[in-house]
Amino acid sequence: MLNVLYEDNHIIVCIKEKGILSQEDISGKDDMLTIVKKYIKEKYLKEGNVYLGLVHRLDINTSGVMVFARTSKAASRLSKAINDNEFKKEYHALVEGRFESNTTQTIKSYLRKDEKERKAYIDDNGKYAELSFQPIKEYSIDNNMVTLINVKLKTGRFHQIRCQMASIGHPLYGDKKYGSLNPNDKYYLCAYSLSFPHPITKEIMTFTM
Repeated sequence: MLNVLYEDNHIIVCIKEKGILSQEDISGKDDMLTIVKKYIKEKYLKEGNVYLGLVHRLDINTSGVMVFARTSKAASRLSKAINDNEFKKEYHALVEGRFESNTTQTIKSYLRKDEKERKAYIDDNGKYAELSFQPIKEYSIDNNMVTLINVKLKTGRFHQIRCQMASIGHPLYGDKKYGSLNPNDKYYLCAYSLSFPHPITKEIMTFTM
């Protein structure tokens, strides 16, 4: 069942579960765009095609809060807000290793997306990427030390958290693609908080899970 946090005539805010795509691809797996369209069509007895604008994405293995636009005007304004860095996203991630202190740290680098490999690389010719993170709690999983961290994204690049944390020696636990010492592709990454200006009222709206 779709978990809806908020909806009005302009936007709908939902939680995407891990294992669900943001948008349909050739795999045939369930995707949020199709699921939310079906929800709107059935709830409001819409005839024909339902408009729904996808303005941002989460990777299939990432869960979290997503906002969709119910009109083209809302989609345009939300996209502009993203380009103007008015979207604020916070994540929880489980990374390998431990940190000497719980102070906030910042990672600044340039990332290049390899379309063929579907992977990001640190590259001075790439796009600027910045995030800050703060360790929350340490755990031991199968005798491996891991740390739960809170991440604030300043930019939203492809695989940014996964690539940048790996670049400082702390890949997500289980993230085979980015060098985890315990590869199983069951890494934990959750976009638990999302803030943005409402496309019509301009009110800053914050949703958490």
